[in-house]
Order: sequence, then structure tokens, then C-alpha cells
Amino acid sequence: MPQAVTLVRSSALSDTAEYAYAATAPSEARLIFLAGSCPLEADGSTAGVGDYAAQAAKCVENMTIALAEAGATITDVISTRVLVASSTQADLVAAWEVVRDAFGDHDVPSTLLGVTVLGYDDQLVEIEAVAAVLD
Repeated sequence: MPQAVTLVRSSALSDTAEYAYAATAPSEARLIFLAGSCPLEADGSTAGVGDYAAQAAKCVENMTIALAEAGATITDVISTRVLVASSTQADLVAAWEVVRDAFGDHDVPSTLLGVTVLGYDDQLVEIEAVAAVLD
């Protein structure tokens, strides 16, 4: 299947960001809007209690499952927003490194946010994503 997502880089902006600054998809692409991927096990319990990296990994795993159900893969993601329940930069970085590594060379535009609280008991991380596919 042809790839719908084109990552846009800029030589006029800092290269310290670990992601593309923009991404595009052609008008004929089907957009997939995912609910926030949470670090929940199949039984509804929260995975990796107290561990930002473990929760980020579970979020990526759950996001990958949701993408597959919608007919997409992680390389079809066009943007992400990573929410981390912490005001400590090191906690945000711990979650971000897991997400960044999961995406590898497909370094989509992303926003990393520290938030006060997330929706589930003991939840520290959530990942929002949008994907684009050509059917």
C-alpha cells in the first residue's frame, strides 16, 4: 500500500527537535483519529504503575492495536500528542524517549505536554494520534 504521510523538515528551524516540524497527506487519504491510547491492560487495570517509561510503552502497544483495527500501522501516523501527568521535565523525557524510539525514522510532528492528571487510576501517560492511509 502506498504511504500517505509525507514528513516535512525545515532547514530554517532548529534541528534539535526529535521530530519533523510538519506532515501532509493527500486529499484522497482516509484520516484516522484515535482516542487517547492509555496504559490499560485488557482487564482494565493500569500497567506500569509509577513507571513513566513502562506506561508509555503500553500506550504505544495499545495505539498500535487500535491502528491495526482501523487498517493502519505506526508509519501511517501523521501526528501525536503525548500527555504526561507530571511537572518534572525528566518524567516527560522518560515517556518521550519510549515514544520516539517506537516511531524510529518515522518521526512525526509531536507535542509533549505535562498535565496535572489523567483519567484512570495511577495513569501517568496518554498518547493521542492521527493517521492517514490511502485505501
